[in-house]
Amino acid sequence: MVRAAALLAVLAALAVYYAVSESLPDLSTWGDVAFIGLVLIPTIFSLTWLALPLWQEAGRGVLAGAILVLVALAAAFWALDFDVAANFAKLAAVSTIGWWFLGFFEAVSWVLLVALLIVPVDMYSVFQGPTKVIVEQQPQVFDALSIAFPLPGEHNSAQLGLPDVLFFSLFLGATVQYALRTGLTWVLMTLSFGATLALAVAFEIGGLPALPLLSAAFVLANADLIWRELRKRPAPDPP
Repeated sequence: MVRAAALLAVLAALAVYYAVSESLPDLSTWGDVAFIGLVLIPTIFSLTWLALPLWQEAGRGVLAGAILVLVALAAAFWALDFDVAANFAKLAAVSTIGWWFLGFFEAVSWVLLVALLIVPVDMYSVFQGPTKVIVEQQPQVFDALSIAFPLPGEHNSAQLGLPDVLFFSLFLGATVQYALRTGLTWVLMTLSFGATLALAVAFEIGGLPALPLLSAAFVLANADLIWRELRKRPAPDPP
């Protein structure tokens, strides 16, 4: 009950911020980076952390049903130009997909493998592949397939692709499933998104892949525990 109340309170506070963000004082470029990276991103992804017990209590069938409902809601809100509602419906839908997908993993080594493989894939997609094409040639498609983080005092926002949200929820869920460090992982992963934004601004790059630092944050927070698990061997059968 406490988590549910906290989740609703955070969601309400975020809804108010999204509604009034353009009326707030305008910040400098680095003020925007600091606010998005240290305040808004952690606040939004606190929803994912607070919702973790819902995933733990739900079966795979329940999650599949929830995904269908949330995707339908996100599409409907987007079609009706209810941008704020669509933003949070997308966050909920993609986070649930990440947790549903985690149900197929049989060992923490699978999560580690995914964390390693998505790095070159994301870098290629952003710099040379489909993400680059969509951002440059079909920005409206990227808007639909991303989460918006409105800048205070501006009619503008930072954006994070839905795959980044999916892997955030998958990695966070994996910390619970495999008894890793949930709190530290959440902190480092949220900061990784802010760090990616800061690097993009510092080097004046339109967009950088977020998954390399996200994966690094997950591994850094849990490297010793993952290594310990990988070194385990099945006990020999008794004679």
